[in-house]
Formats: sequence, structure tokens, C-alpha cells
Amino acid sequence: MPTSAHTSSKVHRFEVHPAAGHVDPTGEALARSLAHADPDRAPSSVSHASIYLIEGELSEEQRTRVSNELLSDPLTQTVDEGAAEVASDAVLVEVHPLPGVTDPAADSVQLAIKAMFDLDVSVLTGNRFDLHGVDATTARELVERTCANPVVHAVHLEPFEPSEFPSGEARTFPVREIPLRGADGDSLERLSRESHLFLDRTEMIAIQEFYEALGREPREIELETLAQTWSEHCVHKTLKATIRYREVSHDDDTFVSLVEGAESRPHHEKTDDGQIQINNLLKATIAAATFELIDEGIDWCLSVFVDNAGIISFDEENAVCFKVETHNHPSALEPYGGAATGIGGCIRDVMGTGLAARPIAATDVFCVANPDIPDVPAGCLHPTRVLKQVVAGVRDYGNRMGIPTLNGAVWFDDDYVGNPLVYCGCVGVLPRTLVEGDAQPGDRIIALGGRTGRDGIHGATFSSAELTDTHADEFSHAVQIGNAITEKKALDAILAMRDDHSGCLFHSITDCGAGGFSSAVGEMGEKIGAEVDLECAPLKYDGLSPTETWISEAQERMVLAVPEEHLERLAEICVEYEVEFCDLGRFGTDDRSLILRYHGEEIGNLPMSFMHDGIPMPTREAIWDPAWTRESITDSRDRDTPGLSTLLSPDESMLHATKLLLAHRNIASKDWIIRQYDHEVQGGSVVKPLVGVGEGGPSDAAVIRPVETSSQGLAIANGLATGSRRRSVSDGSGRDR
Repeated sequence: MPTSAHTSSKVHRFEVHPAAGHVDPTGEALARSLAHADPDRAPSSVSHASIYLIEGELSEEQRTRVSNELLSDPLTQTVDEGAAEVASDAVLVEVHPLPGVTDPAADSVQLAIKAMFDLDVSVLTGNRFDLHGVDATTARELVERTCANPVVHAVHLEPFEPSEFPSGEARTFPVREIPLRGADGDSLERLSRESHLFLDRTEMIAIQEFYEALGREPREIELETLAQTWSEHCVHKTLKATIRYREVSHDDDTFVSLVEGAESRPHHEKTDDGQIQINNLLKATIAAATFELIDEGIDWCLSVFVDNAGIISFDEENAVCFKVETHNHPSALEPYGGAATGIGGCIRDVMGTGLAARPIAATDVFCVANPDIPDVPAGCLHPTRVLKQVVAGVRDYGNRMGIPTLNGAVWFDDDYVGNPLVYCGCVGVLPRTLVEGDAQPGDRIIALGGRTGRDGIHGATFSSAELTDTHADEFSHAVQIGNAITEKKALDAILAMRDDHSGCLFHSITDCGAGGFSSAVGEMGEKIGAEVDLECAPLKYDGLSPTETWISEAQERMVLAVPEEHLERLAEICVEYEVEFCDLGRFGTDDRSLILRYHGEEIGNLPMSFMHDGIPMPTREAIWDPAWTRESITDSRDRDTPGLSTLLSPDESMLHATKLLLAHRNIASKDWIIRQYDHEVQGGSVVKPLVGVGEGGPSDAAVIRPVETSSQGLAIANGLATGSRRRSVSDGSGRDR
């Protein structure tokens, strides 16, 4: 949604078609896909054109140059200004991003026209499909099923030729208070769900009691800040929960007892009723094992459980970090955007680790339902579309940023039909001298990179929700489309700031995670407080409230803590790399609080102590049942991969059985995915993801050279431990376990 600067200018429409005698790869690919998926209703052929709508005062000469020099290749493409005629046997269907949805191609065209003519324009892009041999209803349905998603796209059955672009309008926003005091538990829960806070009753009561002690109601921006800070995504409540468990007794010593001697383990204690209580599951398991290694003299763990990514030593001068994260819910609603922003977020986490690591490799794991699943539940996308688009999302983002995707995995199981598992990961390298950094009182809060929009609002709290068939409509605002070029420019600028001749220009850096500025500034200022002036944030369009500006996850944004004396040099670097930045305020307050202002008016004031330490951590009940576990493992082994005993008969050869095994989806080659990724960019890959004769077999691991001057390599591999389907076993109480 552009600003209103050009709404009075003419909108010029350009259609880019394949030239006569040249192939139409997009149209032909869609025709093949539809013929395979729905042969009875597939069109006889499909034609494709790229659409560019440019709003601005362009002369005829400028339009000709834009057509021939910017939008097309004159040797293989032709450009029509206006809408080309539709053939008599065809139906036109156009797909355009909805207002407010990030349009990276449009941004690139705008920048190019600015560079060509020093002219500011607004641009929208789209795709035109002419389907031959089908009616309008069928054509629209086929395109929506394969090329459009109502969460982010508008679909038109005639050329989209707006007289002007939609624009936001500046508004005044009164400070809104949310009535909590005196509300009962049911009312608090209802408010939490309807407002997309996704805090439970206990958490809402804790907030209510806090404001009752203050003698006032919470302001909207304060409540939203607490919701994202206390979300599962940001605080990992399940992993940090208190777990009380008991063991079901069986006369079977196949499984080692988990209860015996448990109270002697770190963060474990025995309760009066004989149960074992684990105080903070994360500290008692993964973290405990890591710190035990450190206590025993392992000195290669440089920074663990405190930063965006864990950091280990690589050699005497360099360290490497690795961040992996899921992006499941967004990918279930909009797979391409969900996966792209998933890998983009991991890349930003690496950029925000220590004092900025340089991303050198990417990885991914995708778990989706089988393509031939008989029934896809209402509200779910078909698994074939999910897999193709999550692959495309990771591919486009990594390739465009110049980061090699070196390895990954794919698993098919119908349990993933409603919520695919989309893991993305990134590896980075940085000097060991830049492993640690903290914001200092007086540092300026500098935001740089992309602008802020409504996309991504409630991204943090949405991750705590249980998906239903209505969430595509309810949470469309939580889905984003990333812009890899914007992030690449931000990365180059940040590395230049880190390696400046005068030394690193910032004390600390982090990305705007699922809570936007709220999570970035809130985390960086946890120990010292912060003051923020929200009207200073650059916006994609007018009309955002200060609360929306504060919590939006809109992509490609980083926050830095910069000493005032370095601001001039930082600005020079931002100009050099064409990166937008703003000064949002300063770190450090006398009472270690978070103060939020909008045009000089205080709209939020929260103590950092309550934000980060006030959450009532949950207590979960668990049961260890060896018999159930054994049954589950057996069931998983039987169903996940066919065994030789089920494939062989007296008349069948071992070769035939081997072929059947190799054809199984979870074993078969994934080279059609791997070959879409650029694994040679940066020139550091040593052992490739495909090896052997003809480079057709998967390698057990990829090896990369993180430091060009070093002879040491880094091996990257992953594994996937699949469990069985959830099984309900009645315990006689009316509840399942």
C-alpha cells in the first residue's frame, strides 16, 4: 500500500509477454501442473504475462525506456502498454498482491526508475494467466488453487487497471486503556483470545493484579507488549515450565526408570507425594548437559543460551554460530511467504548474534503430508502446494541474498496436513573478539533496513495459537512476504559498520523478531531501560497506530545500540549502501523502565522487571509409561518405512524390494529440491549436497570453508527422529493420556 504521494498521477499498465517463437515457461509449467493435478478440468494451454502498474508522471520517452531497458528483454519478450486482448477461447485471470502486502519486485522497479530518471513513482506488480478451453469459474478456481492465496492475493477476472493506488491516511490516535480491574477469570480469558493476546488465565490474572497495585488500567500498547514478551515464541514457556511427573509401574525392566535417583539430578526434586518435579525443563536437560561439558573443561562453547544463536569456537581467531527455528503457522497459511520469512528471520538472527556474524550457509527441514492424501481438511492447503512453495520461499530468499543452502531434509506424514513443520537454519562466522555486546546507557536506539507496516502484527502471539480452519482469515495480518534485497543491503551495511576503520560502531545489535520493535528494544534494554519515540519510525504507508508500529514484525529490520559519537559515520555508511535508518530514542532510564512516547505524549510505561520476570511460569503434569512408549516406537517403525518382510515374497527378488524401498517418498532422491538451491555462491562449499557419479546421490553432510584463509572446514548435517501418531489411551478417569 503506497503512500498518497502519487494518487493524482496517471497509472500506466505494462504487460510483458514472451515474444513470438519463444517459450512461455511460466504458462507451460502451470499447464503441466494442472493437467497432472486435475486432468478432467485442465485447460488446453496457459499463457502468462507479467504485469507492472506504475503510478507517476512518465513521459512517452520514459515509458519506452522503462519498457525496453527495465521491464523486458527485447530479444525474448514484448511489452504492451495497456491490456492485451483476450483470445476468444480463453479466460483471463489476474493475481495481484493485496494492499499492504510486501511486493519486492515493485520495490526494485521503483528504485530503478528513481535511478534512471530521478523520479519518484509507486509500483504494483501482478501476473496474468490466460487459460484456454475452460470457463471462468473453472479458470478462477484452478488459479486460486495453484497460484493465488486469498491471505495475500487479490484475484481478478478482467484486467486490473485502477485509476489510482490505494493509500493510507494519517490519523490521530488517543491513548486507549483496556479495562481489566475487577474482571473475572472467564472475562480475562475471553479478552485474551478475542484480542489475539493468547495469554492464559493465570497470566491474565497476574497482569490484572499488577495494574490493580498500580491503581490504573493497562494501556493497549502495554498489554500488547506483555503479550508478545510472554508469548511461547519469545519466552519458551513450555521448555522453561515446571514439570511434575510420575511413573506407571510395570513388571518390566526393558526401560530404565526415570524416577529412580532423579532428585540428585540438576533442577530435579522429589515431592511429598512421591512425584518428581523438574524446575525448568530447559535448564534441567539441554542446558544442563551443555553446562556440564563446560564445567568439565570444554572451552569451545563461547556463548550459549543468551544470544540469538549459540556461538562456538572455530579456530584461534574465529567463531561460528548456528540458528534454527520453525515457521510452521505462517507456512500453513501462506507457504511461500512463511518459509521465506522463516529463513530470512534465521539469517537476521545470525546477523544479530554477538556483534554481527556473517551468514555463510543455510539449511532446512520440511515435514508435510503425503501428496496423495485422500482428504485435505477444510482451511488447509494441499501438501503438494505447501512443499513446492516452502521450497521456493527458502530458495528465493537464500539465492537472492547470496547465501548457499547446503543441506536439508524432507519427511512425509499425513499428521502434518494441518500444520506443516518448516524448519529453517543459518550458519554464521564472526571474530572471537566480537562474541559479546550489550547496550549501554546513553546509546541511541537505531533502527535500519525495511520500513514498518501492518504485516506481521501478532506474529509472536499467533505462534501460541492452535490452528483452526478459520485462521487464514483471522490471522492474515500475521503473514508476511520478505524482501531479500532489502536484507542483503542491510547486511552489507552492518558488516561495514562492524569492521569500520575506527572500530565497531555499535555496542549491541539484534533483529526485530516476532514482536517487532517491542521484542528488539525490550530485550536489548532489559537491564537498563529505554525511551522510544514511535513517530520517528519510517512507515510503509500512513495510518498505522503507535501500537501497530511498536509490535509489527514487518521484515528486514535490525536495531542497534549506537554511541552518539558514531552516528555521523553510521549515517555515511547507510547512504553508501542505500539503507534507510532512523533514531528511535535512547537506552537507559533512571528506574529501568520502558517509556513509550508518540509525538511527545507518553503512551506506555512498563518496568522491565515485570516485563521479563513477572510471568507466572506454568506447571505441567506428565506420565512416564514404558509400555506405551514401547508400543509407540514399534508402531512408528512399522508405518514410517516399509520393511523388507512386507515387500518380499517367495517370487520377488532382493533387487525388486530394493527398488520399492528407494521409491518410498521418505527415501527417494530429493534432487529436484536440492538443485533449486545455489550451494556454490560465496565459493566456500567443499563437499556438495549431491555427490557420487553424476553428482546424483545425497551426501551424508556438506562441508564448507567458513574462513577463506583457513584450511579448516565445517561439516553440516541433520537428522530427523520421527515419532508415532498420538494415541489415546483411557486411564478410566474420562480423560485421555
